[in-house]
Amino acid sequence: MKIIGRLIKKTTEIGFKRINRKQLSYKNQLITLTELLAKAQNTELGFFHGFKAMLKNKDVVSKFQAGIPIMDYEEFYSRWLQHVLNGRGDCIWPGKLKYFALSSGTTGSPSKRIPVSMEMIRSFQRSSLRQYSILHALDLDEEFFSSSGLAVGGSSKLKKVGAYYEGDLSGILKKHTSIFVKPITKPSNSISSISDWNDKLNAMVERAPQWNIGIIAGIPSWCIMLMERIVERYQLNSIHDIWPNLRVYVHGGVYMEPYLGRLKSICTKELFLLDTYLASEGYFAFQTSPNEYGMKLLLNNGIFYEFIPFDSRYFTEEGELKDSYSALTVSEVKEHVDYALVISTNAGLWRYLIGDLVRFVDVQDHRLIISGRIKQFLSLCGEHLSLDNINQALNALNSPIRQIEPEFTIVVDKENQRHHWFVELLDGVASTSFIESLDKELCKVNDDYYSARKYSLKSPQITSLPKGTIYAFMKSLQKLGAQNKMPRVLNDVQAGMWFEFLKSQHL
Repeated sequence: MKIIGRLIKKTTEIGFKRINRKQLSYKNQLITLTELLAKAQNTELGFFHGFKAMLKNKDVVSKFQAGIPIMDYEEFYSRWLQHVLNGRGDCIWPGKLKYFALSSGTTGSPSKRIPVSMEMIRSFQRSSLRQYSILHALDLDEEFFSSSGLAVGGSSKLKKVGAYYEGDLSGILKKHTSIFVKPITKPSNSISSISDWNDKLNAMVERAPQWNIGIIAGIPSWCIMLMERIVERYQLNSIHDIWPNLRVYVHGGVYMEPYLGRLKSICTKELFLLDTYLASEGYFAFQTSPNEYGMKLLLNNGIFYEFIPFDSRYFTEEGELKDSYSALTVSEVKEHVDYALVISTNAGLWRYLIGDLVRFVDVQDHRLIISGRIKQFLSLCGEHLSLDNINQALNALNSPIRQIEPEFTIVVDKENQRHHWFVELLDGVASTSFIESLDKELCKVNDDYYSARKYSLKSPQITSLPKGTIYAFMKSLQKLGAQNKMPRVLNDVQAGMWFEFLKSQHL
């Protein structure tokens, strides 16, 4: 294994040097858009929107933006995707699409079916190799490179529906994993294919002593739960008692900061944390160094990006896109501004409003963070409170003594004009003093919230929950698993389900 470790370490060094020689720019985005349009020009969507004419124009981007409307999932489904799912070929992308990834959607909502092409799968594979090569910069020893990677993902079992297969994106990608990579990736197909999350978790816990894990990847809530169960099952002091080579955690999906306390409590060695922006719709960005803030946008990965400023000019108070909007390219964005992300991909999504908010922290290096969701923000009285604001306030309270479990959710109380927080607090933390402190921190990080609290928004209400309540709620909806997340802000439908659950639990 030492020889393999040396070879892999040398491979990452070569890949790291190659990546750093390439300075990507907006030119790569223009090439990407041209390639996408050329590839899809003879599809139904390409004929309908005149892709051939766009390609002949000197200003391809302007013609592209003028010729295709921005669509969310519901609109894209009704116009195009439903026909693809019914077996129509050459509709949004050449040929017949064989795979569709079921996105987690929102709690209580049916899953969306996101098209996955072979070109998209190859883009994921290339990006994964690029991300792996950056480990060279961490100066890890050969023992680490002789270890395996553990992906805490969804079920790899795919369901055949008519002429296509659907399932978790991780399952689709695992089906196309290279035979050279399979021996160093865990878990095995037998475990990956388990649909029930608890059964899969238990199987990984039982197999843990047989594995030599160096990298773990997945959403924090589920990865940390797995490691906590392993520590508890084998009565260990830390996860490093069983996996001494565990040095890297590749995370994504939610804010990492609230989970750091739990992670540190089960580790005796430093873990390098690397953020990743990966969704069912594509591989968008990853963090190239633990010492650099933000993730570098992948400009040559088969995706053309656009950005709509998330403000009252273009979005309603409910987060709906107005008829008049202005989409910017990566060459036009500014730092510290929230943008709604729009993508066109090599799987046939065109000017697709993904629902995420991003913020650039370095426009020269094209580094960004995920700052929230279009529909998951609070603006009952014009307070415009984002998930990033909420995260900042919680971090202030959690330092230096951790006061709050990372699991919480918020309901807008329209009748009483206030925010209602449901929080899993640690034992001994007074809910009244906690919410008062949190309210003060929110006023510090958001001027609109401060103004609203001063004149129209009533003081927030808090309900303290027993630990595990939110986990039990997700379980009741059959939404346990690596690709499911509890919304931090509940809409009206979700709130109704939430209150029904609390009532059933006598909470």
